Parts: sequence; C-alpha cells; structure tokens
Amino acid sequence: MKRSYGGEQPYFAAGIFKIRLPFIHYRWEWSECLQGLLMCATCLGAIPILTGTLGISFELAWSMVIINGILYSLHSLLGDPVVPGWITPSIPLTIAFLNEYALGIERIQALIALQILVGLMFIIMGITGVAGKLIRIVPSSLKAGILLGAAIAAVTGEFKLGGRFGSYPMAILIGALIAYYILFSDGFKNLRKSSQAANLLGKYGMLPAIIVAIIVGPLFSELPMPQIEIGSVIKIPQVGELFKNVSPFGIGFPAVNLFIQAIPMAFIAYIIAFGDFATGEALIKEADEARPDEVIDFNSNRSNLVSGFRNIILALIAPYVTLAGPLWAAVTAAVSQRYQEGREAMDSIFSGVGTFRLTTLVAVALVPIVSLVQPVLPVALSLTLLVQGYVCARLAMNICENDADRGIAGVMGAVLATRGAAWGFVVGIVLFFVLSDISKLKKQKKTETVE
Repeated sequence: MKRSYGGEQPYFAAGIFKIRLPFIHYRWEWSECLQGLLMCATCLGAIPILTGTLGISFELAWSMVIINGILYSLHSLLGDPVVPGWITPSIPLTIAFLNEYALGIERIQALIALQILVGLMFIIMGITGVAGKLIRIVPSSLKAGILLGAAIAAVTGEFKLGGRFGSYPMAILIGALIAYYILFSDGFKNLRKSSQAANLLGKYGMLPAIIVAIIVGPLFSELPMPQIEIGSVIKIPQVGELFKNVSPFGIGFPAVNLFIQAIPMAFIAYIIAFGDFATGEALIKEADEARPDEVIDFNSNRSNLVSGFRNIILALIAPYVTLAGPLWAAVTAAVSQRYQEGREAMDSIFSGVGTFRLTTLVAVALVPIVSLVQPVLPVALSLTLLVQGYVCARLAMNICENDADRGIAGVMGAVLATRGAAWGFVVGIVLFFVLSDISKLKKQKKTETVE
C-alpha cells in the first residue's frame, strides 16, 4: 500500500490505534535490519538482570526476553512511531526495591505488583490524558532527586564490593571509556563532522564498546571465548515453565500489602518514563518537519496505552525487572536521523522503527547469535548501567534551578539509592517544604500559566 505525497502512511483504523503490517503497510529497511541484528546484545542484557535479581535460570530468562521482544513490536503495529525500550534509569532503583524481599516467590510477586501498578498508571494516563498535569505538579528538586538516586544506584552497584567490576575490571573499564567517549565526548562529536568512519561508528551507540569488551574480556582472562552454537537455530520460549515458575497464575497473585509497598516505586518509574514521551515527541516532530512527503502522527496517549499493555502482559506472563518503557532514545534518534535523509533512504518512519524491532525480535531468538554474545552479557549490562548513570546525573543537574534544588536532589538521591523509594520520597518532600520558597514558586507557576 503506497501513500500519496504529503499524506499519512496507510493503515487499518482501530480507534486511537492505527494498525500497520510489515510488507503490506511499509517496506523492509535493510539498514535498520543490520543495526537490529547487532544491537540485540543490548536486549539480551536483560538476562543477567533477570537471573541475578529473580534467581531464575538462563533458559527461563532467555524465554522472557523473547516474549518481551514480541511485545516491543506492538508499538509500530498499533501506530506508535518510535523504537520502544526499557525504563532504563529506574533499573537500579527497581533492583534495590526488589532486594528488600526474600529471593524466590516473594520477590517475584513484589515485581508482579510493581509492574501491574506501572502498567495501570500508563493506561490511566493514556485514557485520561492528565500525564502532563501530573508531571508539572512534581517540583524540579524532586525530579532531579529521582534521577540522581538512579545515577548513584547505577554506578555504586557496579563498583561496590561484590559488584561486577570486581569480576570484569578491564573489560568494564575499557568498555566504559569507549562508550563514554563515543556517546558524550565533545571531541568525538567534532571528529564525526570531518570523518565518515567516526560518524558511522557514532551511529551504533554502545555497540562498539560491547564489541571491544568481547575482545578484551578473553584477553585478560575475565571472560571465556565465545562458543557459537550451530546445532540449533531458533529458541522456542518455555511458556509452560514461565507459567509454572514466575507467572502469578502459577505462583499466586501478590497480596494487597505488596501492592501498597510498591506504590512509591511505581510512581518513580512513571515519572522517569514520562521524560521518554517528551523526548520521543521531540524526535518525531523534528523528523516530521524535515520530511514534507509524510505526515507522522505521534500521540502520547496512544504511546501510554501501548506501554501499559506491555507492562500488564509481562506482569502476568513474564514479570520483567527492567519494566516496559515507551522509548529507546538512542535508536529512535538514529532511525530519525536516517529518515531525514529522504524517502529514498527510508520510505516511512514506520518502515524504519518496524524493521528494527522485528529484527531484534528474530535476533534474540537465534541460538548462534545469543551463544556468541552470552559470555559478555554481564559486561554489557554493566556498560548499560554506567552509561545510564552518567545520563541521569547530567539530567539531574540540568533540572535543578537553584542551590536549594541541588541540595535537596543530592540528599534525596543518596537516600533513594541506599534506603529505597519510600524513604527517598519522604525525605525529598520534607526537604522541599522546609527549604524551598513556596510563595515564589507559586508566582512562577502563575506566570507560566498566563504565558
């Protein structure tokens, strides 16, 4: 199905949703296909999180990753023009929350309660459209405190006694330096302007750092050499084992007190995820303005609903520690950038995001690819969290408007990282009312409303 110039990509109408099928409503993009095959290592990075936090087997965690990959494709299928991902900044906070419960059924039920609440928040916000009002209510100092808490938890979790850095010091150190240089260095940004090789390298985000870790790890005897398994090709998810070992239909639904205890963490996760909606809207708006041949419909309510559906489904089948977020910002930005090169480069934004997520779904189920990257998964996870720590710390500093905000954020972040979501929120709220000039803030809000 072809679209006319200046029109919207064809779809089957279904209320707020716009159903688009690959090869029928959009073409296959080989550039995104290649990138998806390589970047599946990041998706597989959820395996060590799941095995380490929930105490389940590698095979069971792998099955959960495949099911999560299927749900990723709901976004392009239902009309959301982004590449979805995890609620990455909340991962260290979520792990800290879950560690308060005994390993086994109690911890899994705590995760189920948390993910159901997060999913319901997404759905309620999508139906009512009040997400923007909620975010405006939360003061800047508390938003910064949440992000700073995530940053502290991410970095200290890797370097503390017993953390992954102690087991893979050279692979993590060298990989982190390369990731930081490619992603955040002003010098590398300037190099990309004059070097095609550097510009190509920059488009793959963290992937070069992961590839280097695959090489460095065995050289320093920190990781085994990859053993590519050729005998089998496709991993079939162990749905029966999932229902038996992690699904609430097998282990029982969480008690009411677990839902109550998960409320602060659920609220934090949603506040973090809401920033992704704003980022996604900005990226898609930029792409839409650059291409007059296609009208792109980004609807934050639709994105909230799809993210909510993913969290609820995962909670009932394969509760996921990373939670289901609305955006993988780095890849969405890369797809958007290539889309802006013109229709010959990428026919539709949906052909880019749809191809990428369908490819990662296939890749995480391919036994040879998973066997290749399996040894480096703990290091890939460390690199992901260290990069996330840097990003969260930077964003936290940018959000702060004055010294009081910075002080509140620092103390709240430290309490969040060490004592959990509930304590962090209480400390942050108390400090906000004790230290902030409430009357001045009210005047600012009124001025912003008038403007």
